[in-house]
Amino acid sequence: MENPPDQTESKEMILEPETRTRRKGGLITMPFIIANEGFEKVASYGLLQNMILYLISDYGLGAVKGQTVLFMWVAATNFMPLVGAFLSDSYLGRFLTISIASLSSFLGMVVLWLTAMLPQVKPPPCVGTNCSSVTATSSQLALLYSAFALISIGSGGIRPCSLAFGADQLDNKDNPKNERVLESFFGWYYACSSVAVLIAFTVIVYIQDHLGWRIGFGIPAILMLVAGILFVFGSPLYVKRNVSKSLFTGLAQVAVAAYVNRNLSLPDHNDSYDCYYHLKDSELKAPSDKLRFLNKACVINNHEEDIGSDGFSLNPWRLCTTDQVEELKALVKVIPVWSTGIMMSINVSQNSFQVLQANSMDRRLSSDSTFQIPAASFGMFTIIALISWVVLYDRAILPLASKIRGRPVRVSVKIRMGLGLFISFLAMAVSATVEHYRRKTAINQGLANNANATVNISAMWLIPQYVLHGLAEALTAIGQTEFFYTEFPKSMSSIAASLFGLGMAVANILASVILNVVKNSSKKGNDSWIEDNINRGHYDYYYWILAILSFVNVIYYVVCSWSYGPTMDQVRNEKVNGVREEVEEVKLN
Repeated sequence: MENPPDQTESKEMILEPETRTRRKGGLITMPFIIANEGFEKVASYGLLQNMILYLISDYGLGAVKGQTVLFMWVAATNFMPLVGAFLSDSYLGRFLTISIASLSSFLGMVVLWLTAMLPQVKPPPCVGTNCSSVTATSSQLALLYSAFALISIGSGGIRPCSLAFGADQLDNKDNPKNERVLESFFGWYYACSSVAVLIAFTVIVYIQDHLGWRIGFGIPAILMLVAGILFVFGSPLYVKRNVSKSLFTGLAQVAVAAYVNRNLSLPDHNDSYDCYYHLKDSELKAPSDKLRFLNKACVINNHEEDIGSDGFSLNPWRLCTTDQVEELKALVKVIPVWSTGIMMSINVSQNSFQVLQANSMDRRLSSDSTFQIPAASFGMFTIIALISWVVLYDRAILPLASKIRGRPVRVSVKIRMGLGLFISFLAMAVSATVEHYRRKTAINQGLANNANATVNISAMWLIPQYVLHGLAEALTAIGQTEFFYTEFPKSMSSIAASLFGLGMAVANILASVILNVVKNSSKKGNDSWIEDNINRGHYDYYYWILAILSFVNVIYYVVCSWSYGPTMDQVRNEKVNGVREEVEEVKLN
């Protein structure tokens, strides 16, 4: 049974159809969109990377408590994109969501800048090396956390919508090379974003280390203001897609309808498509065979009782459209694959401990050099590795492989994700080995009780683990985002873009749990594996636990990838290859 108007819209208001003439959008919009995302990343990552040192020195939080606070902040920052995607797809639209989010980020950075400018809103300065004696009041911490909250809200609106909004400007189904255009866009989008993070890890961190927190926090606030202004300035050029009714409500309706209709029998394949309730212009006249128990949500049991005279479902909680059913199926299907990225995100989230490691090591480029790389700037090697891979993969590896084979070559997104997870395991194994050597050297030099002393070992030993983390993120993060975007219907594109961020949110919460469990369970006397003094702790053992979990996760991914079956791209390529073979056979005959 067909539904003349879009079932996801109200009966009273039908939104104007999207124009088929692409008068707006295109490459001309990219500078405004990518600049907004880039400045937001420079600002937010420039604040995050050095924040552990700010919390220890100015707020008296120890390494473990400070890291726990940062875990929660990053978790909130990565969870909010799901909320932003929901509001964007269902109510506000991507343009308005990004605009409001830019304002929220700017206000949060202004509040954070005020904590550095006004002495009365934070504890008195730390005297000597025992900064743990400095205690912040509840009101002082509340102001600090409110700044974190506003920044998280802003990131929640910008990050999921910016990627999807950019894809909206380039996505053209009439273009035969549309799939390749989007793949290239995703890669270069992440490369540009990574350049922004690289600037944050170097320039912003250097300013904070040498010019202080006041200027170091003030510059990100200015950059965020510029980001918002640039984005709004490009408004007349954008393709702005219409929003639909609450997507999450539609997903909930499918689950409820499938349960209510659980006793119904599914029609045979030979039955008419009129047995299923679908949109008038929908390509889905019948649902797919996977997760067939959800198909009962769109089975018409009685035309007179289920369908009104206007063609609408009389009770959307008992009868849903085929599109709604397939949207929920797409979400349910990717959950196992999505969950495999959580472990890699847990590994990446250990950056604050790596900052403390670098801060205790010789950060000079050579024995004759006086310049020291800021401890928080070593994260730039992760970004350099990520950017290098994207450029080599897009401009060297794929063209060379295509030239050798004589036809376009693409590495399966599943292979890329799996390879990234394996490299993440290697990164933690290397991290554990280097930390074991660093700690042993510190003890041999009599520095076990002095966490602020510089161990006579080059911090350049940390570079390999940063590079491996960058390669893992380039393969898995980009691969997962591309995977979600291609597997989901276009109506869920912002949610597709926010799923990896949701994984980061879950990862930071789990990382906090793992950290505290290891700290409490490994306690012997007054010491444990996780100590504020990293020379007395056993962070190498902690890293080995993460490495073991990462290896188990690789095996888990193989199982999830196999059970998922072929991706949409693989199905599409099989159809194209089948048509080509038929054409060749006709030519031969």
